[in-house]
Amino acid sequence: MSKPLEGVRVLDLSHVIAGPLASFYLAQMGAEVIKIEPPNGGEVMRASKSASEGDTPAGFVACNAGKRSLALDIRTPEGAELVRSLALSADVFIENFRPGVVAKYGLDYESIKAVKPDIVYCSISGYGQEGEWSGRGAYDHVVQALTGMMMMSGDQPEAPPIKVGFPVIDVAVGMLGALSIVSSLHRRTREGAGQYIDASMVQASLMLMYPNASAYLTNGTETQRVGNRGYTGSPAADTYRCADGWLAVAANTPAQFRKLAAVLDMNGLCEDARALDLDAFNSPGGGFVVPRDTAYVVGRLRAAFESRSAAELETSLSDAGVPAARVRKLGEFLQEVDDTGCVKLPDFRFSQNTQEVRTRGLGFSFAQEGESSARGAEALGQSTHALLTEMGLETEAVAALGQAGVVRHTALPAGNSTAS
Repeated sequence: MSKPLEGVRVLDLSHVIAGPLASFYLAQMGAEVIKIEPPNGGEVMRASKSASEGDTPAGFVACNAGKRSLALDIRTPEGAELVRSLALSADVFIENFRPGVVAKYGLDYESIKAVKPDIVYCSISGYGQEGEWSGRGAYDHVVQALTGMMMMSGDQPEAPPIKVGFPVIDVAVGMLGALSIVSSLHRRTREGAGQYIDASMVQASLMLMYPNASAYLTNGTETQRVGNRGYTGSPAADTYRCADGWLAVAANTPAQFRKLAAVLDMNGLCEDARALDLDAFNSPGGGFVVPRDTAYVVGRLRAAFESRSAAELETSLSDAGVPAARVRKLGEFLQEVDDTGCVKLPDFRFSQNTQEVRTRGLGFSFAQEGESSARGAEALGQSTHALLTEMGLETEAVAALGQAGVVRHTALPAGNSTAS
């Protein structure tokens, strides 16, 4: 079966995670993605490898599988001109340099639009393309600090800042970049017009905290640090220490609270006026559980959980209709899915030399499309020769560009045993 973006050509000048993840989505949905990298060593994620990983480490493969590699120096006039020539046949252009960098080489939106008026051009940056801070460098944890994300984790107001334990903003801006590109392609199909997209880590961070940011902007409500408690404020939406580990529970509504109380043999708590606002609890309109004496009700719940098994409670509460999960490490969860099939997830496997790089897909599944491409990430410059000859350059001209350091190609046509 065909994939949704077959026939779409993408020029990708991005590096590390955010931009490459955006184009990875497009590649896995069928687009032809041409990854343009520096000829000396490639982008930083390719260069960050152990001796045993060769040219394409697993972390690089995970974000770049299925793309074609064009090793080309955009800083040279010849290299920049080749990119502009390629843009004639492109539908999408992605870059994630600091604002103003690609303009120095004539690869900014206006320059690309001049040769391809309906191009969908996506710039990904830390702070956006405009504003006083637009030229600042940005990394995930720095933007977490800037936007307040670090001060949303933890239990106490005076506790040190705590970052999310993975590059959540990089991943989010990659997803949002892909979404904005796909929607722009749909508009182009309908109206024939291109689009310029300004995607930033700051915008992605605020979207991840969307309800909290909206609450502050609307009525000045500052988010309080709630640790491992749930968003609703119910005293039974929390993470509890058990005899064999930790258990996260979300008994947010009165109906869920009653089921939790029954499993814990604490039915009397549902009639305890010290613990709960019983008028709200028994209201036919529902809503969330409202505590009256939070410390008291939380203390009783903690005492009940301490003597019980997290694994057993996960099953009994889930069966009763109360969302609950034993706290696991990432590897433990992934292994459990492999061993038991408890959650149905896509299984993308990319062939890379002698190993197989596995991921769990794109975050969603298509019912009507082909499976993921088994092709891993190309070696640096693997498609350089093919792409340049497709543009009409003779083999001798490609070789001269290689000797001048403008391009690098590691795979030549049959009959050639060496690479430039």
